[in-house]
Amino acid sequence: MKLDWLVLRSQTISLRIDRRLPPILLCLTVVVVVGMVMNLGRGEYPISPWDIVKTVLGIDTGNPDHGFVIYSLRLPRTLVAFMVGMALAVAGTIFQGITRNPLADPSIIGINAGASLAAVSVIVLFPSAPIYTLPLSAFVGALLMAGIIYFLAWNHGSSPVLFILMGVGLSAIAGAFTSLLITFGDIYNVSDALVWLAGSVYGRTWEQVFSFLPWLIVSMPMALILARHLNALNLGDDVAKGLGTPVEFQRGLLVLVGVALAGAGVATAGSIGFVGLIAPHIGRQLVGTNHQGLIPTSALLGGMLVVVADFLGRTMFAPIELPCGVVTAAVGAPYFLYLLIRNRQR
Repeated sequence: MKLDWLVLRSQTISLRIDRRLPPILLCLTVVVVVGMVMNLGRGEYPISPWDIVKTVLGIDTGNPDHGFVIYSLRLPRTLVAFMVGMALAVAGTIFQGITRNPLADPSIIGINAGASLAAVSVIVLFPSAPIYTLPLSAFVGALLMAGIIYFLAWNHGSSPVLFILMGVGLSAIAGAFTSLLITFGDIYNVSDALVWLAGSVYGRTWEQVFSFLPWLIVSMPMALILARHLNALNLGDDVAKGLGTPVEFQRGLLVLVGVALAGAGVATAGSIGFVGLIAPHIGRQLVGTNHQGLIPTSALLGGMLVVVADFLGRTMFAPIELPCGVVTAAVGAPYFLYLLIRNRQR
């Protein structure tokens, strides 16, 4: 099949993307905006889409309660959901690329478990710690877990199945230590940790938005810059070396970026699973395997998935509210089993 490419060149940058990418990104952006408006409008205090648009644009709606409900309660939560989804989706895209494993996802290979263990340690043992210590501790935990998995799996070969099994085993160990902390921790701190572990954006404020934003500002451009090296690594180490890519250095940078995104996402909203698995797979169906187009596509898809999951969790059984992590798991677990069976049959 002949692919139709759009080539952009300047004196310092050359970029080749599929011609499908711009219209698909535009469509996804529209869907994301519509989903965020729906999320802002639904709840015990419903607000019409037109009033939401006017409130966000600073136009007087004649009802002062609209500004409070949107800006103080719902908009920070929706933005956190979108940013966390973006981070987890791009992290999943990176790990699938560097491992050449379509099943690699931060929640499956243990990265989220390492971040969760570190974050729960801070919540339970140091409850008065500043808010910025939570993403830092989650990043360190995720980085340690990634390093251990990488060493054990690649020291015995590059089998995708081995990589998954190492991640699952180490994830179980990290989960056991997390349960130990919860068992012996103070009841009030433990209750906070349990709500956080479910994977929820409930009660998120502008403080979480602004503490998470620097991680995205640094890591997302880095992921896009390193996308061409990720394309080379996805072809195999020998091919990448033949193309002039410093394999170990670039892989190390990509691991750091992926760990930073996954760790910050887990620290902000808890362990929301399968976003990094589903979004890249859908993205490949839409724009192909070129990571220069796949990364932004996956980011929008991941953000949309978490926003929709939060919307469904709030509305399906209202007034009972399900954490968005439960909704993504209900969709992602069967999808993971489908991918596992399909890859086993190849």
